[in-house]
Amino acid sequence: MPFLEVDRELTRLSYYDATAPRGPAHAPLQGEVQADVAIVGGGLAGLSAAIELRQRGLGVVLLEAQHIGFGASGRNGGQAIHGLACDPPTIEAELGLDEARRVWTMTLQAIDLIRQRCSRFGIDAEWHDGFLGVAVNERKARALREGVDHLARHYGYEQQWIEAPELPRWIDSPRYVAAAYDARSGHLHPLKYTQGLARAAAALGATLHEGSAVTGLQQRGDEVLLTTAQGRARARQVLLAGNVYLQEFAPQLAPQLGPRVMPVGTYIVCSEVLGAERAAALVPCGAAVCDNNFVLDYFRPTADHRMLYGGRASYTTKTPADLAAGMQRQMAGTFPQLRDVKVEYAWGGFVDISMSRAPDFGRLGRNVYYLQGFSGHGLALTGLAGQVVAEAMAGDAGRFDVFARLKHRRFPGGRLLRMPALALGMAYYRLRDLL
Repeated sequence: MPFLEVDRELTRLSYYDATAPRGPAHAPLQGEVQADVAIVGGGLAGLSAAIELRQRGLGVVLLEAQHIGFGASGRNGGQAIHGLACDPPTIEAELGLDEARRVWTMTLQAIDLIRQRCSRFGIDAEWHDGFLGVAVNERKARALREGVDHLARHYGYEQQWIEAPELPRWIDSPRYVAAAYDARSGHLHPLKYTQGLARAAAALGATLHEGSAVTGLQQRGDEVLLTTAQGRARARQVLLAGNVYLQEFAPQLAPQLGPRVMPVGTYIVCSEVLGAERAAALVPCGAAVCDNNFVLDYFRPTADHRMLYGGRASYTTKTPADLAAGMQRQMAGTFPQLRDVKVEYAWGGFVDISMSRAPDFGRLGRNVYYLQGFSGHGLALTGLAGQVVAEAMAGDAGRFDVFARLKHRRFPGGRLLRMPALALGMAYYRLRDLL
């Protein structure tokens, strides 16, 4: 089945789609338009950039191939967590400790930005404070503690360490042996948040077009021409913010970027309504939870008292045949008390990962910018990415260039063999986690 058909099927039983119905559609691009900046991609990164650019007085047209929030922005686990998908030492090795600290501070600002935008634009995204990092065995607990101590020692960032005897006050699961609690991170309903940003961008004067897949990009001196099926957009600057969807659906727009990210399928289920008391008993602190395995599980209680549970990954474009049943067993492995609970929603989608799991931001020539490689850690970081790229487009590239200095390698194997190679590599790490 083609990638797009698989992806549409994955959205069919989404809890987010069921609880955040779409508003009026934005008409496809017709004819020719002119703007200061044209944005390709109607997810969190593109919408964040549109807001920031309009606040700076620049004319913005945004082109989305499907509908607003179609990709990972509207389907993810809803966890807004400090840091990047890679560990701080990865950034330290490339940029040095001082610049790594600057990156770390920006990831915290990214979380604060969510709260600020929800407040300013009246977005009811069901935000809840708190993130609990958990370890499944003593070896993982030592690694988790080392990370907590590293952040405290080198970044001045304190988290609350929780030993096994105290865990029931935080999470009612026999699976974990230790945890770390971060009060600054949190979780939300990502599709409601994405839709709220779209309303804010439109209210600020950005022009949004859905059903407008970009098929051509031509750089002509100081101008860039984007082509769609029914129209054209001319702009002084362009932002490519389609992430893995851009590379799968329109690789011709920036062929040099495709080999630097890989589509990884990730899957989530949501239980039936448990009731307030039962849901609160599972995670008494109400936080988002994620383990520190290489192939990890992540979950959180929802505002309507369900358990939302993710973690089954696919390194091909094939959806697991027993998705709902398999994920229910996975959830029951963490919470045996949910063994007989029904799964009402099961869905998934694709995230883009980079080789280093560090974000990949940069420029193609003078006037085409791109944002990709969030590596499954983009709910908060996409907002900051939109902010820093808007600053760069407006003339202040200081923060953007910190990220642009990170080096990125291509995935080995080319377009045909890179997925099988990654699947083999991930099987190795999954075995390590089990052992």
